Amino acid sequence: MYPNLQGSLEPALVAIFAALVIGCAGIPGLFLKKPGVGQIISTVITLPAAVVGIYAALQLLFSHTATTYLLHWNMPFGPCELVIDPLSAFFLLPVFLVSATGSLFAVGYWPAAEHRSTERGLTFFYGVLASSMAILLVVRNGVFFIMVWEVMALSAYFLIVTEHERKDVRRAGIVYLIATHIGTASLFVYFALLAAQTGSFQLPAAGTLNALSPLAPLTVLAAFIGFGSKAGIMPFHSWLPSAHANAPSHASAIMSGVMLKMGLYGIFRTLTYFHDPPLLWGTILTVAGITTALLGITFAVAQSDIKRLLACSSIENIGIITTALGVALLGVSSHTASLVYIGMTGALLHILNHSFFKPLLFFGSGAIIHAEGTRDMNLMGGLGKRMPRVALLFMVGSVAICGIPPLNGFISEFILYFGFFRQLTSFSMTFLALLAPLLALVGGLAVIAFTKLYSSVFLGTRRGSTAVHPHEAGPTMLVPMVLFALLCLLVGVAPQLALRLVEPAAEVFSPGAVSSVISNEMDAIFGTLSLVGALSLAVVTVVTLIWKWRLGKGRITPAPTWGCGYQRGTVRMQYGGTSFSELAVTVFNGIMRQRIMRPSLSGLFPKSAGCSDQATETLLEGVVTPLFSLVGMLFGFLHRLQHGLMQFYMLYIFAALLILMLWAH
Repeated sequence: MYPNLQGSLEPALVAIFAALVIGCAGIPGLFLKKPGVGQIISTVITLPAAVVGIYAALQLLFSHTATTYLLHWNMPFGPCELVIDPLSAFFLLPVFLVSATGSLFAVGYWPAAEHRSTERGLTFFYGVLASSMAILLVVRNGVFFIMVWEVMALSAYFLIVTEHERKDVRRAGIVYLIATHIGTASLFVYFALLAAQTGSFQLPAAGTLNALSPLAPLTVLAAFIGFGSKAGIMPFHSWLPSAHANAPSHASAIMSGVMLKMGLYGIFRTLTYFHDPPLLWGTILTVAGITTALLGITFAVAQSDIKRLLACSSIENIGIITTALGVALLGVSSHTASLVYIGMTGALLHILNHSFFKPLLFFGSGAIIHAEGTRDMNLMGGLGKRMPRVALLFMVGSVAICGIPPLNGFISEFILYFGFFRQLTSFSMTFLALLAPLLALVGGLAVIAFTKLYSSVFLGTRRGSTAVHPHEAGPTMLVPMVLFALLCLLVGVAPQLALRLVEPAAEVFSPGAVSSVISNEMDAIFGTLSLVGALSLAVVTVVTLIWKWRLGKGRITPAPTWGCGYQRGTVRMQYGGTSFSELAVTVFNGIMRQRIMRPSLSGLFPKSAGCSDQATETLLEGVVTPLFSLVGMLFGFLHRLQHGLMQFYMLYIFAALLILMLWAH
């Protein structure tokens, strides 16, 4: 339908307007001289706009219809449609939610008084990134899509290089810029192939393209490379760890919690264009997804940088979502409605869950770095006493991301386990049951990674300089964390609500996938899970209260800790994060290729020596960097053509014109 633009406020118009307002929220701060005022204005504008946008997106999600607007422009690429269907509306929810909470978090985390040179640009580009992602979800013209995609990519780049005076930040920005433009080049091919099949740059309607046409595999491959590089699917993930580690934490939260999903959205949307996709497509997605999940969490276990660990964990979660999408596509190819439902609801629910617990963890890491002044977990320790609120909220996020009940991460992963084991009884695709132990291995490694993170940061005694005095985070930093912790808990104890939220979007991917039989069966299962989750939460609460009561009633007597035979225990005797994960890292060292330096001790009185274990970017350092170095060497002769002399440049132009004239003749 084409609503009248002069009519009353419709939810679709409200959502688009809210996105534009968020994009403009940082503009006043660019012109105000007094530091901090622009940041406050941006937050005051962003919060109500995001609330209104969330309300409008929910209305559009449950309307089960698509709202279309025709944008007339003087471009030679045909008319531009803006369409919001339930799939777009679903992806709008984390855009508005994370952008609002991140804007509030930045007030305490990145105050203008301490960051006068960077706060204005950071605030402006943060709003532009959020706005561009929201607009991207409603665009249905390939050329306009590329334009908005580039705005999103460049605004993310400026967020990454906020602290550009540091060499590692500049390097992370360059790696991201190269990766994102390689992906964009692939998207140019993708939209050109779509235009060749449809005759226009308008994106095709669902189910209108033939998956068996010669151009279909090339189109899907170009989409997988272009969108997969943004999502962080392996082997297109090399930009992600350094970019998320070096960006400010609230920027990392929106990049991980939302921007990666834009790549997934592109893959989701592309797959809806084709009818009767071959089994090979679903198989490739499933294999790529489970490989990404396993390798992503493997790299996370080896990290000692708290934000790099969270970034590698994002790769793992993107892999889980891609695996679920591959399962859904296998269900479409084999006409197995239950598999389509389980795969799509599992994928969409994990997208929603990841947009809750990953911003919570990045906000928590920001509070920790703000208090500690370092990202190295081996230099931290004992923050649970100084930052009890952050410690509690960070524990909620850690439990959720490990897929442990009664929090939300367990629900989406349970759907996948249920779908895998269901194939043993249906005999349609029994081989999918083999994915269950791989997913269990991913979950086990996630427990190791986040046990290492939490214990290194919050338990024991500080391992670094004692001159730093950590402090509890302020209200503007704690409120967003509390909100996401409550959402993680809500989905964990009431998964039926989340299921109702994702079903309309799943229906867009495959009409008829949400049947009453399967939906009722999942409702019954989720009802049991809800009861188990509520009981386990009650048990944990009661045990905690009894423990605190006994602790307060008893008398605490301090005593020295056993020092392994030494008379005086020191901080050096504590297990650090690296030593905790050493065994797991050793098992997968063939993949991670750690740089291990061990001292060679000799003599009765050896000199002081040190040791280090440093995780490497295997693909980036072993493949990508040497490849670019080789290309640089091959094209090195071009440097000889740049003499800086005008007469040589005029000669080049004359030679080029002469060659063109001869060619035309």
